[in-house]
Amino acid sequence: MNLSLLLDMAADGFGDRTLIGCRASGLTASRLRELSIGGARAIRAQGADSVVYLAVNGPMFPVALFSAARAGVPLVPLNYRLGDDQLEALLANHPKAIGLAGPGEIDRLRKAGLTCFVMDEWLETVLIYTSGTTSAPKGVVIKHDNLVSYVFGSVEFASAGAEEASLISVPPYHIAAVANAITNLYAGRRTIVLEQFTPTQWLNLVREEEVTHALVVPTMLARIMQDLAVDLAVPSLRALAYGGASMPGHVVERALTAWPHVGFVNAYGLTETSSTIAVLGPEDHRAALASDDPSVRARLASAGQVLPAIEMQVRDDNGAVLGAGETGRIWVRGDQVSGEYAGSGSALDNGGFFDTRDRGYVDADGFLFIAGRADDTIIRGAENIAPAEIEDVLLKHADVEDVVVVGIPDEMWGHRIEAAVVLRSGAEADAEALRSHVRQTLRGSKTPDRIVFWTELPRTETGKIVRRQAVELLQAKH
Repeated sequence: MNLSLLLDMAADGFGDRTLIGCRASGLTASRLRELSIGGARAIRAQGADSVVYLAVNGPMFPVALFSAARAGVPLVPLNYRLGDDQLEALLANHPKAIGLAGPGEIDRLRKAGLTCFVMDEWLETVLIYTSGTTSAPKGVVIKHDNLVSYVFGSVEFASAGAEEASLISVPPYHIAAVANAITNLYAGRRTIVLEQFTPTQWLNLVREEEVTHALVVPTMLARIMQDLAVDLAVPSLRALAYGGASMPGHVVERALTAWPHVGFVNAYGLTETSSTIAVLGPEDHRAALASDDPSVRARLASAGQVLPAIEMQVRDDNGAVLGAGETGRIWVRGDQVSGEYAGSGSALDNGGFFDTRDRGYVDADGFLFIAGRADDTIIRGAENIAPAEIEDVLLKHADVEDVVVVGIPDEMWGHRIEAAVVLRSGAEADAEALRSHVRQTLRGSKTPDRIVFWTELPRTETGKIVRRQAVELLQAKH
């Protein structure tokens, strides 16, 4: 099933509705289809076997997306912030590609010998490189069947009103950008992209374009909420989705209090699963905020409940399926799950399940809690320790704004536990006070051996902590 089917349905169902860009100058569904047909013709004429997209998010991204879909070649959106060596290594995998780039990036593609344009792409297979927060980026192969299955399973066709508009603030090489481009189009909702995020620009655009739906990563919401003097009024906003990294509890609580009319959604998913596989919905957020029951209140830190189209298992290290409340590796199965990597093939097991490499557990009521990446596990004195458990405790301290906990190689213990903490403005907590705070909640073996203070943590553009960089910095400053 080709992804262009979704565009054809939109063009036939509401062709005159503006779906891409601002109200005054955006593209209608019919115009997007016309451009994609022309774009596919250009791709075929060049004899390209793939399309590399090296530019910011914007109206050209969906044009490229559906052009490549019609042409029958893979889409490869790359991170335009990569260094030259990293970019050259990825481009070497696509020697016969057409290159699509912004004005400042096109020479980088030409240097690799690609024929370059500023419009076109997508098809049978989509290739998106993962963020590479723990290792080198991997090319994830996402087929059209995976994406169409995700759309059909999560969105009702033409369900959006003509007045609805969605503001997207993630780059084009992130799976959320692709997922939101196609789901909003299928629903009939106009999509606006904020290329360079600042809290002021975000708030102004929400008001000017009367945005009803928005997608942010946790660090963006934290920046919007951190200035108590800012006018946070967003009367048109109805729904706000967030994901891509863990959300500090104090941030989402303040946002829920500031915007009681907005429905908050925490969406958990991976590139390999074609975006969202679990959701904490608006009523779950409101019920958790209002509850005095600690177990219900704790759901604000959960990823919500698994979508109906997804099967999930939590397994121990030997592959046995665990029960409610038991922490292990999260495995998923479903039509939207790709679980395939370029050059290495399928990573699915014999039963069709994919190892997300995330650790977590499901509580008795079916809420999924993520305990961090399996690769991030700290092994201290033969004890496996999840950094997220310690991070969650530190984030509950009134003076802590942000934190990363990692294992640093140690000859005696295997790993020693170290934390880098960002304090809230005006806070004065010292390292020993924070270590004592952890010790009161967790046993002594999980208390950080060292806590340092930084002004910011190394994160990707989508808010994920780059742990390997944190380890390098901590080792360099020891």
